[in-house]
Amino acid sequence: MKPAKGNLMKQGKRIALCTAVLCIVSAGLAYGASNGSQIKVKGLITGRDGENVTLKTSTGSVVMVALTDDTKVGTPKGLLRLRHSEQSVTALIPGLAIEVVGTGTESRVVAKSIKFEKNDLVLAETIQAGLTPTKQQAAANKEDISTNKENITANKEQGAANQEQIATNQQDIQDTTKRFSQLSEYDIKSKAVVYFATSSSTISNSDQEALALLAQSAIGLTGYIIQVKGYADSSGNAAMNQELSMDRAQAVIAFLLQNCKIPLRHIVAPGAMGEVDPKAPNEVADGRAENRRVDVKVLVNRGVAGASADPATLP
Repeated sequence: MKPAKGNLMKQGKRIALCTAVLCIVSAGLAYGASNGSQIKVKGLITGRDGENVTLKTSTGSVVMVALTDDTKVGTPKGLLRLRHSEQSVTALIPGLAIEVVGTGTESRVVAKSIKFEKNDLVLAETIQAGLTPTKQQAAANKEDISTNKENITANKEQGAANQEQIATNQQDIQDTTKRFSQLSEYDIKSKAVVYFATSSSTISNSDQEALALLAQSAIGLTGYIIQVKGYADSSGNAAMNQELSMDRAQAVIAFLLQNCKIPLRHIVAPGAMGEVDPKAPNEVADGRAENRRVDVKVLVNRGVAGASADPATLP
């Protein structure tokens, strides 16, 4: 007995539908495999080049995080901390604790988003710059300690519980800072010094030319980063000079971005050094002129550059 024509048509439709579903599932699996698994990882930045960040987790494992033009960087804000304030990738400096969400494997991740706390950034920047508190800051801290004495006593038990983790983090940060500051682990490919007039953050024409040459020498290097540190002379108060040194560093970075087309991910957060590390005596005019400066260096980290991977080749 032959099956009815209507039944054959129904079977044909079911087969076609099943085939379509299998194709969609297969395509989805292939897409997921090609793009890697969804990964979330937390850790401390221990190295940085233009395209990659080396992350050390609390378990001691090392994760290579690839940065792209689409990577979103931010800090939580609001009472519920569900929203995020967008930050620059220049903030991703050694010593900073971050949380990464992306695709890849346990050892290599292409970052879709990176989050960190503002307090952690302040700590990392302070260590990075090697700054000591000003007298005003020290006085404010002393007052805060006195005011919060009861809170400190109340939280003593919690502080003791966290002491081991704090000590571990501090050691990681110290180790990281040492690695980042020791130029023996970095090749200096080129450098420039930009000088400024008193109370000014305007870059002269001659220094603009020097920065353009430095940028030209950097483009084409693999895994380069540009380190920018601003300084001031001792005229005025320490707080004002601290801010002025940051303005000068930011002016140099803006020029590199806008006029030299250096990608932002190749520039590390600027160091605002204020009055520290003078090149010449501040007691004379010529010395003060030497100290109103921004030091710019093109660096390549030997270890990170050797272990870096092209984001396009990551899972």
